[in-house]
Amino acid sequence: MTAPSPGDGRTEPGSSSGATSGASAAGGGPRIGPGAHILVCGGAGFIGSCYVRDVLARRDGTRITVLDKLTYAGDRANLAPVETDPGMAARFAFVVGDIADPTAVDPLVAAADAVVDFAAESHVDRSILDPSAFLVTGVVGVRVLLEAVRRQTELARAGERRHADGRQMGAPRFLQVSTDEVYGSVEEGSSREGDVLAPRSPYAAAKAAGDLLVGAYRTTHDLDVLVTRGANTYGPHQHPEKLIPLVATNAIDGAPIPLYGDGLQRRDWLHVTDHAAAIDLVLRRGDPGAVYNIPGGNERANREVVAAILARLGRPWSLVRSVPDRPGHDRRYAMDGGRLAALGWRASVPFADGLAGTVDWYRANEAWWRAAKDAAWDDYYARQYADRLAASTEAPAPGALAGGAAGEEAPGTAR
Repeated sequence: MTAPSPGDGRTEPGSSSGATSGASAAGGGPRIGPGAHILVCGGAGFIGSCYVRDVLARRDGTRITVLDKLTYAGDRANLAPVETDPGMAARFAFVVGDIADPTAVDPLVAAADAVVDFAAESHVDRSILDPSAFLVTGVVGVRVLLEAVRRQTELARAGERRHADGRQMGAPRFLQVSTDEVYGSVEEGSSREGDVLAPRSPYAAAKAAGDLLVGAYRTTHDLDVLVTRGANTYGPHQHPEKLIPLVATNAIDGAPIPLYGDGLQRRDWLHVTDHAAAIDLVLRRGDPGAVYNIPGGNERANREVVAAILARLGRPWSLVRSVPDRPGHDRRYAMDGGRLAALGWRASVPFADGLAGTVDWYRANEAWWRAAKDAAWDDYYARQYADRLAASTEAPAPGALAGGAAGEEAPGTAR
């Protein structure tokens, strides 16, 4: 499989409030400007809600409608800062619905200048247990969104796409939020946007399929589309199934912490606010049809991250248990970010600061994550970890493995 091709510079005709015409964009201005109406799919989730909070907090006239199915990973409480602020709430709407349902999607896309698709079941472990929901959201849902964008683009080209007051609207811009996992395990070097996709889990395969659909609709229908591929993202409001919140919340409770295999799998870590900012920059200034990697520049072994969390919380390494690895566990992810850097983006949150702030947030917001660890969570946790923990062994202390990990540091010294 290959990635969608970089854009050829073509732009759609027409313009609307907040959306800059193709001619103006070619002159260096943003394609989506202040005052635009953005449809954010999956906006109650971890990254999506951060994007909504940060964009509306600029108070530049941007309006956002969130479409979210409110699965276990979507929490409307993540949007409380928006809904309780009169100024932001006036430019915000929330719709409960599924991106795989055309009756929910079509009227929302019809009213939007741009669509950003964060919607996804995103945990590899869950995709191994049951891949069906991942395929519905990651493949069928993306197709439904693209079909809605295609229809609106055709109306815009015919001069028939209009606001309720009769003003003409340009074609909508579509951005698909993807992941570094579509490249598969990267033993050395860094993945570039044109590299062959080699997903190794059902989650990554569903995301890769969505990416390929976006590229196909660009080629077939000349839509104004973009793809971003983010590194491992962390920060407040992340569901406790993921590594950092799982370790932090288990450590707070003094519960065993499962660590897959030797814990030397390496990930590049990206703070959620940096990820959201990069997505918004690409939405507004990215080249039509292009794919943009969003690296964090913070590659760490999982063992290092766990050690740093425990050090921040003052908890002992003895809580960590080596458990049997999950099937097909990718060893390393790394991406080249040159294309995004050319737009002027740089990550701004140092990993040590971001990790400390994240751990402190979980320590200060027990009510939030304890609500997430409900009966359904208990069932998932038992399915995923009960047998593994029963077969676990004491994890070797950091630095105790022969040769260690390249770049592995002592506990608490994450840069």
